[in-house]
Amino acid sequence: MPGHLSDSCFFCKIIEDIGPLAEGHTLIIPKYHSDRMDQVPDEYLQEILPIAKKIAKALGVVDYNVLQNNGKIAHQHVFHVHFHVIPKPNDQEGLIVGWPRVEQPKEVLAKTLENIISKL
Repeated sequence: MPGHLSDSCFFCKIIEDIGPLAEGHTLIIPKYHSDRMDQVPDEYLQEILPIAKKIAKALGVVDYNVLQNNGKIAHQHVFHVHFHVIPKPNDQEGLIVGWPRVEQPKEVLAKTLENIISKL
């Protein structure tokens, strides 16, 4: 196995979700062993969204989510970078998301954006 993959990592060897949220729930796994997306070299990530788009089109779905989690409190359960394409055929199937908004003053948002841009 190439040096950026791990023989001891079960997830390096599988590509289908064993606990799908809906029919067609698909995993995209970069060919680089890492726990977090920010640890994966860019060349292993550059095709992820084009592949996700192709999978969504192949599934023929109109509504779907593309999901990727990093860290335990961000709901990562398998510590190998992977992306989900999750069809959303109706209100009961697929990803169910709560989105508790936190209102921020425009000045705080502008400062945060400025900080992010300065570090890119």
